[in-house]
Amino acid sequence: MRLEDIDFLIKLLKEQSGLVLTPEKAYLLESRLMPVARKNNFATLDDLVMALRGKNDKLLAGVVDAMTTNESFFFRDIKPFEQFKTVILPMLIKERAGAKTIRIWSAACSSGQEPYSLAMILHERAAELQGWHINIIGTDLSHEILTKAKEGKYSQFEVQRGLPIQMLVKHFTKIGDDWVLNDSIRRMVDLREGNLLKDFTALGRFDVVFCRNVLIYLDQKDKEDILNRISAQMAPDGFLFLGGAETVLGITTKFAPVPNNRGMYALSAAGSGSAKIGAAPAPAPAPAVAPPVAPAAAPIPPRPAVPQPGFVPGLPIGPASAPVPPQPAPQPAQPAVVKPVMPQPQFVKPAAPAPESSPMSSGFANPTLRRP
Repeated sequence: MRLEDIDFLIKLLKEQSGLVLTPEKAYLLESRLMPVARKNNFATLDDLVMALRGKNDKLLAGVVDAMTTNESFFFRDIKPFEQFKTVILPMLIKERAGAKTIRIWSAACSSGQEPYSLAMILHERAAELQGWHINIIGTDLSHEILTKAKEGKYSQFEVQRGLPIQMLVKHFTKIGDDWVLNDSIRRMVDLREGNLLKDFTALGRFDVVFCRNVLIYLDQKDKEDILNRISAQMAPDGFLFLGGAETVLGITTKFAPVPNNRGMYALSAAGSGSAKIGAAPAPAPAPAVAPPVAPAAAPIPPRPAVPQPGFVPGLPIGPASAPVPPQPAPQPAQPAVVKPVMPQPQFVKPAAPAPESSPMSSGFANPTLRRP
């Protein structure tokens, strides 16, 4: 594409959807818009751009649809839906007991999984909410994606992303390869075309607004404008949910984070919803535990003194000890006493006498002991 055509498309998409693109993303324009060109019988993207310059509204809607992200699934990121179910809904049932009305807006709802997830949560409280007027509005700028949302028909892959099996069996019917949402849930959601860049005051006032994973694609100015206008559409004690990568900090002062509830915001003015839900107090610190006191040890009996070289036994040893008395002078060595060597007796074997004729003779004479 020519550089001037790229600039034209970037400016057009910014005006129509708030989507921020740079010339470095020209490859994204080509990959997403070429199918749109073929569908409308244009040979090249240059021909497509020429038709867009001629103010073709139908073609413009197709281009915006192709360039915007329609990623969504049931109970996405689960935490916001748990907060709605366990924190916000009990508060609203108490605070709206007189009017018996709860209004919820799912902005940029894509193919409908977000508002339908909220409807299923509220349906679980049907007995408690008998006689209440529950109004869930879902808006998106894409006509094509809203048509899919109104059908309430989802593939096996789509229902496996985040949808609990119990709710699938309870609220869906298997038709062919698809799962179709029951009328009891679809009737709870009002789906409309709506662009966040344009005026949305006609939607009325809301108790809860889900505007998740859309502001991340916009510039700072558009984010501030949208958040400020949403704040004007909310009840004083209402709540806003943003995506995990989105925040109001540094963008607007109309909202403030709800302590200990990430991604959930309340109006900054006095009387906001944060006070009514008690701001989900932080977990109490663990109580301080005093270290165990060891039982008093039995006194150790004194050890008997061990004589040491150079010390007198029985005298204390230490700095306060009395000086050790001098030892007596060594005595002169005594002369060695030489004992005479006594000669040892020797046995002398005498010459054997002539043998006697007695048969009882041993053949030897008795030895004779001689002393010197």
